[in-house]
Amino acid sequence: MFSPLAKAFTRPGDDFESSLLSFEKLDRASPDLWPEQLPGVAEFAASCKNPINNSPPKWMAELESEDIEMLKELGSLTTANLMEKVKELQNLAYQLGLEESREMTRGKFLNILERPKK
Repeated sequence: MFSPLAKAFTRPGDDFESSLLSFEKLDRASPDLWPEQLPGVAEFAASCKNPINNSPPKWMAELESEDIEMLKELGSLTTANLMEKVKELQNLAYQLGLEESREMTRGKFLNILERPKK
C-alpha cells in the first residue's frame, strides 16, 4: 500500500499520515519573511475589522421613508421588470419634454416670456 520509502520513515505502530504532520510555528509578523504583496491591503483589512456603527451612510441620511421603500421595491424587481420600469420612466420623460415644449411655445406666442425693456 505504501511505498518502500514511506515505510522506511514510519515507525512501527504509527500510521503514515501522522508522520507527515508538522508542528512548526510560522511567524507571519515578520515583513522580511512575508512581504505585503499588495500595498495597502493590510491597512484596509484592519479598517474592515472595526465594529460597524449603526448610523446610516451620508447619502441615505437624506432619504425619506418613501424613497427607501422605492429603493426596496426597485431592488426586488427581476431584470425584465426593471427594464420595463426604465422604459416607462423614459417614456414619461419624453412626454414631459413634449408638454414642456408646447407650454414654452404657448408662452412665446402669448409674450409671457418676453424680457422687460430697460
